[in-house]
Amino acid sequence: MSETSNPTTGTLKERISEGIKTAMKARDKIRLETIRSIKKVILEKETEVRPKGQDQLTPEQELELLAQQAKQRRDSIEQYRKGGRDDLADKEAQELAIIETYLPAQLSPEEIEAIIDKIIESVGASSPKDMGKVMGPAMKELKGKADGKQVQEIVKAKLG
Repeated sequence: MSETSNPTTGTLKERISEGIKTAMKARDKIRLETIRSIKKVILEKETEVRPKGQDQLTPEQELELLAQQAKQRRDSIEQYRKGGRDDLADKEAQELAIIETYLPAQLSPEEIEAIIDKIIESVGASSPKDMGKVMGPAMKELKGKADGKQVQEIVKAKLG
C-alpha cells in the first residue's frame, strides 16, 4: 500500500481524491459512489464558507461533515430495517463502513464512559436534571470519536 492511499494521511480532500482513483481502478461501484457523495458534500460546504473569507474547510469542519454523513447512514439503516427493506439497509451499511474509514477511530464504550465520568465529576452533575450540563462538554470532547446517541444513552444511564 502506498503512502497516498492511506486514508489517514493528507487533507480530507486529498484522501477523497485518492480514494476515488483507487475505487475507479478497482471498479468498486459502491465505494466510488460513496466517496463521490462525500466529495460533493465537501465542495458544497466549501462554496458555502467561501463568502466568509474561507477558501477551504478546517479539519474540524471536515470531521463534522463526515460525522453528519455517517449519522445520516445510521439513521437510514435504522429506518430501512424498521420498514423491512434490508436490501437498502445493507447498501447504507456498506456506505457507512466506507465513510468510517475517513473518520478517526471510534472510542470503545469503556473509553466513552471514562470520559463521561470525568465530565460528570468536573461539572458536579448528580441527577437526570444535569444532563444538559454534561452533554455539551461530552459532545465537544467526543466529536467524531463517538456516536451522539451512544453518548446520550451512557450519560442518561450514569445520571439516572
